[in-house]
Amino acid sequence: MRIIGGSAGGTTLKVPKGLGVRPTPDKVRLAIFNSLGESIDNSRVLELFAGTGALGLESISRGASSCVFVELSKKHSNVMKQNANSIGISSKGMHFKVEDAFVAIKKLNNYNDCFDYIFADPPYGEKNIGRRSESFAQQLLDDENLPSLLKANGSLILGHTKRDTLEISNPWQLRKTLKHGDTLIEMIDLIKA
Repeated sequence: MRIIGGSAGGTTLKVPKGLGVRPTPDKVRLAIFNSLGESIDNSRVLELFAGTGALGLESISRGASSCVFVELSKKHSNVMKQNANSIGISSKGMHFKVEDAFVAIKKLNNYNDCFDYIFADPPYGEKNIGRRSESFAQQLLDDENLPSLLKANGSLILGHTKRDTLEISNPWQLRKTLKHGDTLIEMIDLIKA
């Protein structure tokens, strides 16, 4: 696993041992950042369920001005900090929070923090044919605090498995879906008022 593009392109990232983390594959990240293009320049980024920090670090490498990384596991967060140090970019704009993603969302909302992009590739949910999803991805879409963390033309970049059918409804609007094997990446915007 490595940083694909930008100033730290080619840098290898460490992945914590065990099954506790499922990093977003290089090919999926490449598709995401090809879709975002230069809009990542000078953007403020939030990565939820950060794991290795690959999405946020890729953003920083490609010119994002800052990234807040949120990861529940202290072990994974330590590996993520090692990855941040290894890319050779000033860590001035990088902030690491070791806490539950939903707790962090509420706290960030209380501070009136706003981001251009929110990346989340949480643990995958179960197959949910005939019933509403209970996955972390669906819980993010349902979280009443998450929309206010996005700037007016910001986007939520949300990963999930195709067996987990999500309900994307007001205030969210699906802009684009990227498919790679069993992984779907939904590029979701806020509905314009």
